[in-house]
Amino acid sequence: MASLNVRPRLLFLCQTLPYPPDGGVWIRTYHILRLLARAFDITALCFERAAMPGNGPAGDTAASCAALSRFAAIEVFPVPQRRSRIRYVWDHVRSTALQRVYTTYLYESRAFERRLAEILHSKPIDLVHADSLDLAGYLPACRGVPVVCVHHDVESALLRRRADIERSEWRSAYLRHQARLMEDAERHWCERVALNVAVSEQDRTRLQRIAPGSRATIVPNGVDIEEFRPDGTTGRGVAFVGGLHWFPNLDALEFFSRDILPHVRAVRPDVPARWIGSASIDQRRRYLQEFDIDVTGYVDDVRPLMREAACHVVPLRAGGGTRLKILNSWAMGKPVVATSVGCEGLQAIDGENILIRDDPKDFGKAVLAVLEDRALAQRLRECGRATVERAYSWDVIGRDLIETYLDVANGEPRNSAPAIAATGAGHGR
Repeated sequence: MASLNVRPRLLFLCQTLPYPPDGGVWIRTYHILRLLARAFDITALCFERAAMPGNGPAGDTAASCAALSRFAAIEVFPVPQRRSRIRYVWDHVRSTALQRVYTTYLYESRAFERRLAEILHSKPIDLVHADSLDLAGYLPACRGVPVVCVHHDVESALLRRRADIERSEWRSAYLRHQARLMEDAERHWCERVALNVAVSEQDRTRLQRIAPGSRATIVPNGVDIEEFRPDGTTGRGVAFVGGLHWFPNLDALEFFSRDILPHVRAVRPDVPARWIGSASIDQRRRYLQEFDIDVTGYVDDVRPLMREAACHVVPLRAGGGTRLKILNSWAMGKPVVATSVGCEGLQAIDGENILIRDDPKDFGKAVLAVLEDRALAQRLRECGRATVERAYSWDVIGRDLIETYLDVANGEPRNSAPAIAATGAGHGR
C-alpha cells in the first residue's frame, strides 16, 4: 500500500516509446503518462518505436527519452524480431505450434524481462501499468503487485474485423486463428489483473462478455483542446488523417478511393482529396496517379493541412477502440463524415455532431451535403467542438484517471482485485 507521505511508485510497461505523440496509441499513451506523473513516481520500460516512412523524429530515441524524462525515468528496449527475419518467422511458428497469440513472442525480450525483475526486487512498486495486453508475457513477474491493463481496443474483435475484409483466404483464416488465441489471452488475463481500462463502453462490454469476472472501467481517448482549436477557416475539399502503416487506414483509403470518391466527383469533379499521414513514395505516387488523391506522407504538424479541408472523412471498415482523429477534427471545428466503425465508441450523434454513413453512395452524398449546405456544416462544427470540450478534454479525463489509479494502488474496494497470482505464471510465455 502506498504511504500517505510518499508519492506512490508506478511501473509503466509499454509496447512502444510514446513519443512523438503524433498518432493513435502514441497520443493516448503520452497523455496518460503525463497525467499519471502528477501523482506517481514513474519508471517506464518501453519497447522501441518502429520507424515509419518519412518520420525521422520517431527514430530519434534519445530525443524521445529526453522529452519524456519530464514525467518518468525512461528505459528503451529493442524488439528482437525487427532485427532478424529468422526470428520473425520463428515467432509465427511458435504461435501456431504452441497455440499462444503471436504478440506474446513479438515482445519476448530477455533484456526487458531481466530489467523488470531487477526493478521489482530492488524497490517497492505500488502499481503496474501495462499499456497493452500484448505484454501479457510479463504479467507473471508482477505477481503480488496490482496491475492496471489498458486495452486501446479489444484486439480479438479488431483481428476478426480485419479477417472479414481480407481478400486472401489464407490470411483471413490466419487472422481468425490469431483472434481466437487473442481472445484466450483476454479471457485469462482480464480476470486476473486488478483493473482493465477500456476506451469506450462498447469495448468494456466486449471485454466483460469475454471475461465475465473481470473488473473494467472506461478512460476515453482525449484531445488537447488548446492545441486543436477552431481558427475560422472553412477550407475546401476533404481530408483524412492517419498513416498507411496501419492496415485499417490503408483499407479505408482503398474503400474511399474506389467506392466513395467517384460518387462525390460525379457531382463535384473539382473536389480536392487529401490523405494526411505516413506513406511510402510508391503509395503517394499511385494514389495521385490513379485517383487524384494527395497522400502527403508524414508531416510534423497535421493542423495546417487539417484546416485546409472543408470536410473530414473517416471511412474505416476495421479497427477498434475510439478514433483520436475524430476528436481532433471535432476540436478544430471541422465537420466529419464517418462509417459506424469509424466513430464507434464516441459520443457521436448522427446529424448533430457527425454524419454516419456505411453505404458508399450514401457516404458520398453526406460529403456533398457538408460541402454544399452551410447551415449543416456550421451545426456539425459547433456541436463537434462542444462535444470534446464537455467529454474529451485530457484535463477533464485526467481527474478521474488519477483517482482511479490511486484507488487501485491503495487497494480501495471499488477497484481492488487480487494481485497477479502465481497460478497465472505459465500462461502467455
